[in-house]
Amino acid sequence: MRSFAAKVKNELCRVPISRSCCARAEAYGVLLYCNTFTPSEVRIITENEDFASRLPRLFQKAFAVKFDRLPEEGIGKGKLIFGITDREKLAHIINILGYDPNQITAIHVNFGILEEDCCRTAFLRGAFLAGGSVTDPEKRYHLEIATNHNQASREVSALMEEMFFLPRMVRRGGDFLLYFKQSEHIEDFLTKIGAPVSAMDIMTAKVDKEIRNGANRAMNCDMANVNKTLDAAQEQVAAIEALRPSSPGRSPRRRCFRCERRRPSQLPWPTPALPLCSEYR
Repeated sequence: MRSFAAKVKNELCRVPISRSCCARAEAYGVLLYCNTFTPSEVRIITENEDFASRLPRLFQKAFAVKFDRLPEEGIGKGKLIFGITDREKLAHIINILGYDPNQITAIHVNFGILEEDCCRTAFLRGAFLAGGSVTDPEKRYHLEIATNHNQASREVSALMEEMFFLPRMVRRGGDFLLYFKQSEHIEDFLTKIGAPVSAMDIMTAKVDKEIRNGANRAMNCDMANVNKTLDAAQEQVAAIEALRPSSPGRSPRRRCFRCERRRPSQLPWPTPALPLCSEYR
């Protein structure tokens, strides 16, 4: 059974690769958030088959290059590895992205590639496809994208704030994460990058949770009221039993005690099984 994150990525991979600028921006996001992006190597590892089939077309459209390493044919599941090690191809990609291969010490975001809103959206889509994950909304709400480039993560956070997203930042091992915890933020982010159906799934799961929680709260309140009533009744019965006169060996008479012409202190003590006569009902 596919995970919810896999469903989201499958939906994102159905977004067509149309404009060259958007393809370049999406590939840029993939490179910044993939496993390895250096002047000497590009390595992308994924377990998503739709993303794996999208990558060759994306890099051909963005950089007019082909991967030097492709997943082995016949492997439908597990880790699918793409790689570029050819020096000329790497130099070509780095030049298009605006870097100097001889002076790269820390990866920064080239905002010149991301001037248009469509390109920013495509960049975030590529970042999520390469380094993102989202939990099943039936369990909890959490979306994150992870990279091993610290400065790039900070600059992507600033970019997202300009787009009215407010991610949180944290370091986990050697990765730098941007993440969302609120369901509304996750819904807006997925809708923006091209997964509105998945965003609707989160909304539906949230409504279902609220309905179940409301029903559980109402049931708990009813049970609490019933328990209070039973406790009060038991206290009253215990108080009556405590006041009952002790007369061993004598059983109560089966008659209406209120009809007898005696002083109240001389009347037999009532029991729950002793009925009142009709005039007192």
